[in-house]
Amino acid sequence: MIRAGRQHLVRTLADIAAQQGIAVQTLLNSGQHQADDFPAPLNAGRTRLYDGEQVDAYLAGLPVPELPTADDDEDLLDRQEAAALRGEPLSVWDRRKKEAAVSEHLVRVGGVEHWPRRVVRDYTPSPRRRTSGSGGGGRPTGAGDQVPRDQLPARVAQLLDADPALTAAATTDRLGVHRNTAQAALTQCRAQRLADVMEQCALTAAQAAAALGYPAGQTRRAGVRAEAVLRGRQARPYLAAVAQALHARGWSSTDTPPAVQHPEDDVCMAAFVLDAPAAPAPALVWSERHGWRTAPSRRHPFGRGAAWPPPGDGVRHLATGLAPAPTDLVKALLSID
Repeated sequence: MIRAGRQHLVRTLADIAAQQGIAVQTLLNSGQHQADDFPAPLNAGRTRLYDGEQVDAYLAGLPVPELPTADDDEDLLDRQEAAALRGEPLSVWDRRKKEAAVSEHLVRVGGVEHWPRRVVRDYTPSPRRRTSGSGGGGRPTGAGDQVPRDQLPARVAQLLDADPALTAAATTDRLGVHRNTAQAALTQCRAQRLADVMEQCALTAAQAAAALGYPAGQTRRAGVRAEAVLRGRQARPYLAAVAQALHARGWSSTDTPPAVQHPEDDVCMAAFVLDAPAAPAPALVWSERHGWRTAPSRRHPFGRGAAWPPPGDGVRHLATGLAPAPTDLVKALLSID
């Protein structure tokens, strides 16, 4: 599990590789992460997560500090831990997590789903309801969203202005959109507003939520994203310098940086389209966790979500660190065979 207050320290193997300026495969081949004295992973899932404070100590040759052992309501549990806490099979929790009372508290860390301990422990499944002719409550299966996607942010913002405690379920009822669509739009709107207040008033996410009247239980995910939004804003000058370097090299027709995106709430990414015939790749992707890589598609440079793909099929990791100088990035691109 991720102990309360330590989410910002979590790293994946890709993060640890990027920290050392090597490719993930190089790290895997070295077996460094399997050494007896290497910090134990925080989870048992396919995507292993590690505590950054422990990793930093190990790489510096220092004693690896112990993690907190006392349980806290804000500990983050993955699906295996959530099912174990409730004494349920994984298949049951996988159904539970889709209900609004649980999904509204979902936090993705390193691509892995987590929920606060208090939510997992205190959640009470609502009884299933049936209505004649529909086979169940809510929107009919397969029904399309009633509000066009491009109008949704403004509509959600209006609802949030009227009700700071707005839930995804209420958004679904008011706008006739799918619950997942409502949750994503609500999280994005809250995160942008939280980030504005955090930046202007030097507040934490929790303090900004209180200032805006957002219930603490509904804003953890938005708070995580707000912090990423602020990091994205801080990265803009660096990304602008990269855009100018790529344009000056003749690989891109524009010298303006792309928008920072958040395929996962807690990560910043950006994609540069290299539209010149002589460009070394169709696109270039930056991740604050992994650094730089090439992409084989201009239309879908990120691929599926925020997953960092292995080298191959048009993907090449550029071992230049997380934020190399634009000139060093250009040199790395020139070295591509």
